[in-house]
Amino acid sequence: MAETKEKQLFADFPPISTQEWMDKITTDLKGADFEKKLVWRTNEGFNVNPFYRAEDLDKTSYLNCLPGEFPYTRGTKKGDNTWFVRQNISVTNAKEANAKALNILGRGVDSLGFCIEDKELITKENLALLLDKICLPAVEINLSATHNTKLLLQLFVDYVKAEGYNLNEIKGSLNYDPFGKMLCRGKMHCDHAIERLGEFITLTKDLPNFRVITVNAKHLNNAGSFISQELGYGLAIGAAYMSQLTEAGVSAYDVATNLKFNFGVGTNYFMEIAKFRAARYLWSTIVEQYQPQCNCSDKKDCCQDGWCKCAAKMATHAETSQWNMTVFDPNVNMLRSQTEAMSATIGGIDSLTVIAFNKTYEEPGEFSERIARNQQLLLKEESHFDKIADAAGGSYYIETLTDNIATQAWKLFLEVEDKGGFVEAAKAGLIQDAVNASGTKRRELIAQRREILLGSNQYPNFTEEMAKKISKESAKAVNCSCGDDAAEIKKLDFTRGSADFEALRLATEKSGKSPKAYLLKVGNVAFRQARAQFSANFFACAGYKIIENLGFKTVEEGVQDILKQAPDMVVICASDDDYATMAPEAFALLKDKAIFVVAGAPACMDDLKAQGIENFIHVRSNVLAELQGYNQKLGI
Repeated sequence: MAETKEKQLFADFPPISTQEWMDKITTDLKGADFEKKLVWRTNEGFNVNPFYRAEDLDKTSYLNCLPGEFPYTRGTKKGDNTWFVRQNISVTNAKEANAKALNILGRGVDSLGFCIEDKELITKENLALLLDKICLPAVEINLSATHNTKLLLQLFVDYVKAEGYNLNEIKGSLNYDPFGKMLCRGKMHCDHAIERLGEFITLTKDLPNFRVITVNAKHLNNAGSFISQELGYGLAIGAAYMSQLTEAGVSAYDVATNLKFNFGVGTNYFMEIAKFRAARYLWSTIVEQYQPQCNCSDKKDCCQDGWCKCAAKMATHAETSQWNMTVFDPNVNMLRSQTEAMSATIGGIDSLTVIAFNKTYEEPGEFSERIARNQQLLLKEESHFDKIADAAGGSYYIETLTDNIATQAWKLFLEVEDKGGFVEAAKAGLIQDAVNASGTKRRELIAQRREILLGSNQYPNFTEEMAKKISKESAKAVNCSCGDDAAEIKKLDFTRGSADFEALRLATEKSGKSPKAYLLKVGNVAFRQARAQFSANFFACAGYKIIENLGFKTVEEGVQDILKQAPDMVVICASDDDYATMAPEAFALLKDKAIFVVAGAPACMDDLKAQGIENFIHVRSNVLAELQGYNQKLGI
């Protein structure tokens, strides 16, 4: 009965060919170029079309695989999409950190990240205090130490054994990534790294679900990398661990099952979903080359074609990006990180940390940490993102993005391999140069408003002041906590995307001058209002006070009001036709009493320049450079 109704329903919708779609689109474009109007060129180097169809996936090999099946593009989990909600705790006092851990475990967290910078805290007694009353089999434990990492790991293994836990139930990781750290500190950390990692693997041989090798691809993300770079270079780090450890005599199975990838996740919603799917596919391809021999308790399900396919499952943790977080209008960071959390969870990650919205300028407190936790809990408890494995599977668009990102990332991976592998490429600065160039390009796009950071380069909060709220020594860059020693090789640049706009606005705020921009609205009502709104958003990005009005019938009437207000600059807002006469008139009446600016790029611009009018702002302006110029003129 249901099938009959379904057939009747679809009978009303005859199939439409791709050519018919294209014909309709061409008609609606009315002569406009399809490629220029509707095709989007990504930073990753491939085009995105406005629509996709089943035939676009004809050459995609993994589509017949189910979630939980090799090559794991559709996820490593079969029945659901559950993930661990992680919150990191900076440990300065073991007892206080334990109290905080117990508190947040009752508030939805099921993964803890303990970050220890003081080596004096790494003792048997402090670890016992830190883990007191925490039911380890019910929680994922992730450890990170700046010093004495081996001692910390040894103490942890001794602790779980002494407590009598079932060691198969202990889940978690050790954040130890000597190769990735090279990119942050500019120091070579690989002299004894492989030997040390081999020792870590031996130490935790009885803890099959505790991973001791980390690939912090998130550092690339926080330096402003493109998605394909984060993935391609992250894979190169993982491959370097695989090759060097197996050459040192460690089994491929032990290396692969001890690796964990920590990715960042940005706000490019669909492409970030595709990134995680492509990551699992490519990593399984790399591991497959080693044909790891099975060491699982139940070999029936994973041993196929003579090797252990479950060893090729990529363990992934995601962390919302810090590169695109802002100091001004920080509440918008919640919107960004919520989108990022959605991408990561739909993409099928194993655990997730949402960065607190105020981390850029102060130490997060109870409120911001609670919000960050609840952002994940909303996705689980209200949106049920954890119930469906690979919700994105079958989407023509996302499947195509997955394939394209995988292709571009694989090219970068092979480039690194051709240079001798990750370590040699890092020594030569190849990876650092490429990522830093991407970060620079993205900041240029932000300066031109071709990449938007709400609250910083577009739609700022006009009256907001942040200078007194900044409690960190430097809010310019992502805090990598990797030290400031003299570099031996090139380092990643962790300057955030909004840093230049923030420096500009903070300079205005600290100057004490409170510059005023008067919007002179004259002529055509529709044009003047649109340009006034544009101009207000433009100058508010530098923290200028905007003087609004309802508009004037004549230029002279407007100038009379301007002279009463005594602004630092006047922005005339009118139509292109009106500018030919009104702009020179206003300019002559004001003389040198204020900086004179025309909102727009009218056809008569050259004529206006010939009459002495120098300043124009419009949609093609480099907003940052223009505002820096105005600050200089105002002595800020």
